[in-house]
Amino acid sequence: MIMQGRAHVFGNDVDTDAIIPARYLTTTDPEELKKHCMEDADPTFPTKVRTGDILVAGKNFGCGSSREHAPIAIKAAWVSCVIAESFARIFFRNSFNMGLPIFESAEAARTIGEGDTIEVDPDTGTVRNITQGMVFQARPIPPFMQELIADGGLIAHIRKRGDI
Repeated sequence: MIMQGRAHVFGNDVDTDAIIPARYLTTTDPEELKKHCMEDADPTFPTKVRTGDILVAGKNFGCGSSREHAPIAIKAAWVSCVIAESFARIFFRNSFNMGLPIFESAEAARTIGEGDTIEVDPDTGTVRNITQGMVFQARPIPPFMQELIADGGLIAHIRKRGDI
């Protein structure tokens, strides 16, 4: 399924405290977490993000503490995916475990501007900047990982299979 939305651009080394500040880790309620998603990086983000929007960042997105709250907050804010130059490895794994699609493309991340309309095809890894008329390549998400995302994450996927 093609994802399309407006870009919200952040820099390098956006850590999990910027994604969801530690003061909100007293809950795992996605509805509560989305109210504070990215607020330390951009205080206006929770009020301006719209369904389907796309986060774009530089290197090492999701560094810092290993917390599932970060991808949960992003997903709960109805962000369709994250494009970055690179991801911290634990955030990379947590994102797929929580059902949040992420794409690594240094060229796309460096070129996409705030508010640009972006289209991402997870099957091919094609990232289109509709606003600028540019096309980039990210690694496509393998079919088994797309199934995991479609099911809502690892636990939901396991439940669907009847393994728990």
